[in-house]
Amino acid sequence: MSGNLDSGDVARLLAEPTPENRADAAVKISAQFTAGNLSDAERRIAEEIFELMVKDAEVRVREALSESLKNSDCIPHDVAVTLANDVKEVAMPMLEFSEVLTDEDLVAIIQSQDSERQQAIASRATISSGLADTIVDNSVDASVVAVLVQNEGASLQENTMDKVLDRYGENEQVNVPLANRTQLPIKIAERLVSLVSEKVRDHLVTHHEMSSNTVMDLFFNARERATASLIHDGDDEIGFGELVDQLFENGRLTETLIFRALCLGDVIFFELALAKLADIPIENAYVLIHDRGDLGLKAIYDKCELSPELFPVVEAALEVSREMNASASEDRARNKSRMIERILTRCEGTVDNESFEYFITQIVGVKAA
Repeated sequence: MSGNLDSGDVARLLAEPTPENRADAAVKISAQFTAGNLSDAERRIAEEIFELMVKDAEVRVREALSESLKNSDCIPHDVAVTLANDVKEVAMPMLEFSEVLTDEDLVAIIQSQDSERQQAIASRATISSGLADTIVDNSVDASVVAVLVQNEGASLQENTMDKVLDRYGENEQVNVPLANRTQLPIKIAERLVSLVSEKVRDHLVTHHEMSSNTVMDLFFNARERATASLIHDGDDEIGFGELVDQLFENGRLTETLIFRALCLGDVIFFELALAKLADIPIENAYVLIHDRGDLGLKAIYDKCELSPELFPVVEAALEVSREMNASASEDRARNKSRMIERILTRCEGTVDNESFEYFITQIVGVKAA
């Protein structure tokens, strides 16, 4: 039944007060109340009816009332709370949708109820940071937190995300939707790197802010996967060339990242990055970068619009990288240290102090002597 409560409905309620008729009446009265078409006196009568219906012995009546009132923002607070604390069928619509319920109401329910009710609260359109933290602290199982972290309407502070990773970090049901959130603090993104699958890892590096060191670690891993695919047919993991493409498409292929890669001795990344920025084939970029004359590297560097004052440092880093390539060990930290030492020596007296200090401290990550 639908529409306004009429004399026929009243007659049926008086003559046959069956659960079905009472449920139909609940729906009609709720609709009129929510529409805001009642006078003050009629509203008071409707509220009195609601107070009676929340005590109805039949679950179907209370369920109809809850479903009909879940989107109303003006029902009496005690009616909303009573319905929210009822049996599951009655409570779920109010828990997920009612804006009349306060955070305090919801906290009390979270702390005392089961997973399904917690999930209903975790899926609300908006969730304050305090409520989200309470959900994580009192979650019955991973499914509750999974619903919360995939809810973009939930305000998740960094400390709350830390708790999520502490408790459920290795659970894909949780870490995948967390990694796919629109916004992630850099610390959380970097914690997720070691917990998620390679596919999700690639999404993190291309869609979220992350330190250059972490990005380079992921790049090296991607390169290893691409190399492995030459041996193992059917490997469809993302290649490192595709990773550079995604970094560029998402605005992550930064000058800082490119220079850091070069100072780590990764000339392949440097080549791919400059080819992408210059919008030329990698073969052309390779020829220009490794031109033994004075024109090739400078031409592609300028086309990429990289910092002109840092060109001598980049030139020196590229030369040192070539020299070290044959004798480089597998110890990346040691290689980086040796690279920096040689770049320092090569650039001494040829690059202005301000530019060199910036390059070393901001890009390489150490203090120049």
